[in-house]
Amino acid sequence: MKLWGDGVMEYWAKSRNPTLQHSNTPSSSRSLIFAMSTTGDHSPLAAELRKISGLKVKMAEPLARYTSMKVGGSADYFLEVENEAALAELVRVLNGHQESFWLLGNGSNVLISDRGVRGAILRLTGEFKKIQFEEMAGIAKVTAGAAVSIGQLARDTARRGYAGLEFAEGIPGSVGGALYMNAGAYGSELEQVVDQVELMTARGEPLCLTRGEMTFSYRDAHLPSGAVVMRVRMGLRKEEPAQVSARLRELARKRKASQPSGSPNSGSMFRNPPGDYAGRLIDAAGLKGTRIGACQISERHGNFIVNQGGAKAAEVRQLMELAKSEVRKKFGIELVAEVKLLGDWQSQ
Repeated sequence: MKLWGDGVMEYWAKSRNPTLQHSNTPSSSRSLIFAMSTTGDHSPLAAELRKISGLKVKMAEPLARYTSMKVGGSADYFLEVENEAALAELVRVLNGHQESFWLLGNGSNVLISDRGVRGAILRLTGEFKKIQFEEMAGIAKVTAGAAVSIGQLARDTARRGYAGLEFAEGIPGSVGGALYMNAGAYGSELEQVVDQVELMTARGEPLCLTRGEMTFSYRDAHLPSGAVVMRVRMGLRKEEPAQVSARLRELARKRKASQPSGSPNSGSMFRNPPGDYAGRLIDAAGLKGTRIGACQISERHGNFIVNQGGAKAAEVRQLMELAKSEVRKKFGIELVAEVKLLGDWQSQ
């Protein structure tokens, strides 16, 4: 059985002289290190950013509050984008200043360094939280903004009798993140319902892709380099609301019975290796309950690390490295990280 944490979440991107790009680095080595940006309320970039309508600018913003693990330092720039026009202009401005930037959705599949992020963090809001419903011949077309909660969308569609997203109940990520990672659980993946995707290119231009123009694989939507997800249209089956809601509640029950609750976490930390489960391997290595500082490998599910209160990102990473080392030593299997390491890890 695949649980939601076995592969979800936040999509992110990085600009590099100056094109926005998604990383193609293997997950096991994604420690992102960047030089310090020239920031400040009176910097030329800050002044230009404040002129963009539909953009909220924050400087030196602490990021822990925006992540499900509740760890991490501050971002030089924290930019909340309310509409497509603002996003297009923002991408062009950041590219013009050769400033590194990343998207942060619901922060559920990312580990941010205690030293924070040098560059800009983008967070979609406003019109990117809207949902549109349309029915035709027994099929429901649902268009959701990238900032919509995928779990909440699953519950909303179930109440309307739209089937196909039940597996996503309980996933804490955003629609954009779920699309980028091709989120899946219980034998289903997002690719099975995706009909069309609206993107913003690295040049600040809108791009629409139909399902036939896209290629999906395990935990990857293979989006164009640097593309930012704005909206996703899905095709769902029309059924009796009671039946869809019953299936959703059953999956929610299974999830609650097998996953930790009550403590901040990022979902599953590692991808499932072919033919096995990361949680089973970590459990068999005798690591359940292992603790470093204020974080612990969950006693309920070996592929979860929980923040017991006041944990540091460095402690989470140490537990990840311990799990990888012990599983490699005992089983000869190399675990691949599911979470993305973001920020300045050079001195940690």
